[in-house]
Formats: sequence, C-alpha cells, structure tokens
Amino acid sequence: MNHNKSITLIFVCLLFSVNLFAQTQKEEKARNPEYEVPYELPTITGIKDALNSIRVYYESTSTQTIINAETGIEITNISSPNKNAIVSKGFSSEWSYTHGVVLSAFDYIDNVTGDKRFFNNNTKFYDFVIQYRPYFQKQAQTYGAREKIGAWGRILNFHALDDCGSITAAMIKTYQKDKNEEYLELINITADYISNKQLRLKDGTLARHRPQYQSIWADDIYMSVPFLANMGKLTGDNKYFDDAIKQIVQMAERLYVPEKSLFDHGWSVTSGDYDPRFYWARANGWTLMAMTELLSATPVDYPNRDKVLHLYRSMIRSLATLQNGSGFWHNMLDKPDTFLETSATAMFTFVIAKGINEGWINHVYGPVAITGWNAINSRILEDGAVDGTVEGTTFAHDNTYYYNRGTSKYATHGYGPALYAGAEMIRLLQNRNIEIEPTRANARNSTFHFRLKNEWPVKGTSTN
Repeated sequence: MNHNKSITLIFVCLLFSVNLFAQTQKEEKARNPEYEVPYELPTITGIKDALNSIRVYYESTSTQTIINAETGIEITNISSPNKNAIVSKGFSSEWSYTHGVVLSAFDYIDNVTGDKRFFNNNTKFYDFVIQYRPYFQKQAQTYGAREKIGAWGRILNFHALDDCGSITAAMIKTYQKDKNEEYLELINITADYISNKQLRLKDGTLARHRPQYQSIWADDIYMSVPFLANMGKLTGDNKYFDDAIKQIVQMAERLYVPEKSLFDHGWSVTSGDYDPRFYWARANGWTLMAMTELLSATPVDYPNRDKVLHLYRSMIRSLATLQNGSGFWHNMLDKPDTFLETSATAMFTFVIAKGINEGWINHVYGPVAITGWNAINSRILEDGAVDGTVEGTTFAHDNTYYYNRGTSKYATHGYGPALYAGAEMIRLLQNRNIEIEPTRANARNSTFHFRLKNEWPVKGTSTN
C-alpha cells in the first residue's frame, strides 16, 4: 500500500512538473510579440520575385489586339475601318492613368535592376497605340466619333487630365529610351491639352466641373505634375517645371491642412474656406507620388522647389505616426476604424524609401518603409495579382461613402505603386550609405535600426 502511494505521489509530482513547464513555456511565448505581418528584413531576391510575379500577371491580362465588339473575333485587316472595332479588354491594353503608373514603374525597375522584361512592355504597348490610333481616327471619320474606344477611352479627344497625364508621362519616359519619333505627336497633343485646354481657376490652378462647379482634386496633382515634370526634362523648357510647382503649391493652399500635415481629398469654390475635410489615403498618395517625381526632375536650387520639399517632409512625418501596426495605412488616414488599403500603402512605402535614398528625409524612417513593403507583399497573390486595393473613388462629402468603398484585385490602382515600392526597396537595401540592423527572430525586444555610416567612427578607432 505504501509502495502504491509512493508511485501515485511520484506520478502526481511529474504531472504537476509537466503542467508547470507547459504553463511556463506558454507564458514565455506570450511574452514574445506576434506580428500580423512578418516583422523581418525583406531580401532583394524576394522583392524581385514579387515584382516578376506582378509583371507576369500584368502581361496575362490582355492580348493587346483589335477585336470586333459584337463577335469578339480579332480584326487583322486594318486597310478599312470596321464600325464595331474596339481595343481588346484587359489591364495591359488600357490607355488609362493606372496603366500609366505601371508603365512608369516598369521604366523605373529597368533603371534599378536592368531587367529588360519590364521595360519591353512599354515599347510593346506604345508601338501598339501608334500602330492602331490612325485606324480609330479613320473609324471616327467614317462612322462618327464615339466618346470612348473600349480600353483606350477618350484617346482621340481628351476631356480630362485622367485621359492623358499619367499615361503620356510614361510615354515620355519610354521615348527617352527607345527614341521612337512617332510618340511625339501624342506627347505634344497632351502638352497642349494640359497647358492650354484643361479647365483652370483664375489663378491657373487645374480644376474640374465635377462634382461641384469649379472643384479641385488632390488626385489631379498626379494626373498633371508627372507629365509636366517629364515634359520639362524632355524639352528643357522651364515653363513646365514652373507650372508643375505652381499646381502643387496652389492646390496646397486649398487642400493642405497644416494641423494634420495631410491633404483634404477635394475642394470647391462654392464651399470655400468651410469645405468639409476628408483625408482619403490614396489622394495623399497621389500627391506624394507627384511631389517625388517633381523633386527628382528639378535641381535643388530651382525656384520654389523648397516649398514642395517642405510639404513632402511634413506629410512623411505625419504618415509615419498614422501607419497601422500591421504596416498598412487606413483608407481614411485619420480614422483607424476604416479598412487597411493596399494602393496607398504602396505609394507611401515608395515615397518614404525614395526620400531616404535621395537624402530628402532622414534615414530613421527606414523601418516605416520596411514594414510597409512587408504589408504590400502580403497582398500579392500567388498569380501576381495585387489584392486589397480600394476601387475608383470620387471626391465625396460624407464619411459613409469613404468607409464603405469596395476593394479588389481588379482595382488597378495598386499595381503601379506596388511595382514602384518594390524597386525603391531594392535601392534602399543596396544603399551603401546606410547600415541596417535587422530584427532577430523570436526575440522579445528587437526592432530595425537604420544608421548612417558616415556618422559613426570606423571600428577600432577612438571616439575621443
């Protein structure tokens, strides 16, 4: 009997020890952070793989052909126009501002990596446009002009900055490399439209009669400034740089809110000083993307460039504090109960990494860019589609609208920014002026540290 009691006591003690050990292990594990998105330093190889997967998805979206809208059959004989001819559907066939961002990003990836598979898409698309645009001009002359030509929209008759600014900015970049003189006609038509035909306020600020009479949109900073900046580079005419800077500065006078260091989505003459404010993430992303393009194109001492740089730096500082713990930013930047959105996160990641690489902002913002990229990467699907991007969004006047926008991998606004972000992250990881201390796996207290190498003494030398 005593022997059995002893065995039972030993068993109880062992069971207690095992339970205590398991509880201790559980408590120890609970003391370590559990990250929603991997909190780790990305690799250049991993980023390149992500960019390539997006490229492959992009290339798969369209045949880039002319088809009969009624039968779906490809039209190969272009000697005479067909009334039902349209451009085949698909992202890679579009004459659209979102496609312009992708093609600009492809050009940039080519600059960063030298991988010609990206830029080859630029030449292919713009040659396609040049080849078939005269065909649709003949179609319009024969059957009467249509407002839109399938995926090419209003390519024959621009009605808004969306119709030409971003997509033709990428065309300029493509021309700078392949020197196809046939591109110049559309480039010059766009320059004339933006400079002389697009609606402007009395002070020259680009505007729309939508949704209110004489409205300005933060989005239009991107729909105009990158084209103007690249037109300045192409022609050497400072009037384009001057107009680009004027657009940012004068739109900021109506849209930028110093207390938030953010841009309101839109403003109208009607509501004036008491216009309601909505800090939509992608609108702020468009603004910063445009500023980045202009800062890259103009000399450091160019008149009023410092005003743009101040806006850029102030916005970056604000955005760092508004980033969600996952690495994403919210659809409404100042409202953490709105959903986490991909396209704006990609835009912010790009402009922050770019600012560090160019020396426009301090290197301590590096972890913001890393966590932003890791968040974006979590939304790149196996087939290369970029998910979680908010659908096209108008300039609205109520939170309910912004809160309830849909998201989709078919919202093409996220692809170009994701490509740009990846390219700039490669540059950041290759930045020889910066030393990056990565996080330690399964560590209780570990973060990224970016250090500027020239601030620190060489190892082994005295600090006295």
